[in-house]
Amino acid sequence: MSLLQQWRDMAYDEKANKGDLQKLWKKYFQDEKDIYASILADPDTEVKGTVKELAEKYNVDIMTMVGYLDGINDSLKTPNPIDDMEEDTVVSLAFDKANLYKNMVAAGADWLYELPEWDGIFSKDEQKALYKEQKKATTIVKGDKVYPNDPCPCGSGKKYKKCCGKN
Repeated sequence: MSLLQQWRDMAYDEKANKGDLQKLWKKYFQDEKDIYASILADPDTEVKGTVKELAEKYNVDIMTMVGYLDGINDSLKTPNPIDDMEEDTVVSLAFDKANLYKNMVAAGADWLYELPEWDGIFSKDEQKALYKEQKKATTIVKGDKVYPNDPCPCGSGKKYKKCCGKN
């Protein structure tokens, strides 16, 4: 079984004790916050190593590092092979700054996108613009409803019911 599958089985186990799961996630979120604070402090330096080396570097267990790698993978410049990675798989944490920020916003992870380390990367105005851009990208905007006797939106000059709304 892959490390990623082991992590997901452990972290999303519906049969597990709820208290144990809460403890696991509470510890995970704190560890995740610490790792992000560390990589955001020096965002232009690529952090690279095996899964085991990175777990040791950030003082977390292997499963926590696997969960972290799963979470950051969509924000990396080059995604890691997380589906079949093992402890000795070399991974990179070279991330796209704007993409990472927007993915944190999309995940609703305010404890991450509000980290003070972001202030050294983006101004407050840039952070606000990225936040709005992400929120706007996931907002569904419905067009005005076209009624049968309205002019057809195709521009033919006919009523909608006699043109595009015929079917």
